[in-house]
Amino acid sequence: MEERKRCKWCNLDNEKYVLYHDKEWGKKSFDDLYLFEMLVLESFQAGLSWECVLNKREHFKNAFDNFDYNKISKYNDEKVEKLLQNKDIIRNARKIYATINNAKVFLDIQKQYGSFSKYIWHFTDNKVIYEVDKTHSSLSDTISKDLKSKGMKFVGTTIIYSYLQAIGVVYSHEIECFLYKASEK
Repeated sequence: MEERKRCKWCNLDNEKYVLYHDKEWGKKSFDDLYLFEMLVLESFQAGLSWECVLNKREHFKNAFDNFDYNKISKYNDEKVEKLLQNKDIIRNARKIYATINNAKVFLDIQKQYGSFSKYIWHFTDNKVIYEVDKTHSSLSDTISKDLKSKGMKFVGTTIIYSYLQAIGVVYSHEIECFLYKASEK
């Protein structure tokens, strides 16, 4: 692994984490499938570390039908029981049920806005917000409140802020990081 300065939170001993930091985190995404995947993973992070979730990402992908929100929205109690028995994922019933619920709301938002991407990016008029050292903001407060009003679960302001960072709406690479930038160039 090359010696570059990275954000302090990036565990340099975990190759998955370094790759996620370098190639994915903070990159603008408009792909609804990816946006849903990250929403699911961020909601499972609640109370845990991102590294824990990231290490189980492939297992989540397999267990949750490649994050196909159409399929997930139709999960029944039998499927939930199967997920609760899957030792390779985080087996939290509330988070599993929230994922099913959130898939349904995600589909409703797609119908209303044409895509989830259009919905999430409309809050910033498709502009990236550049800021560091925050865990929430008025933007994450607003989006969290709106998602909750639509019926989503596990979408508190801190989770949503992390989500916005992950999908590139908020760009937060630290000043010392080789990926840092204060604005679009």
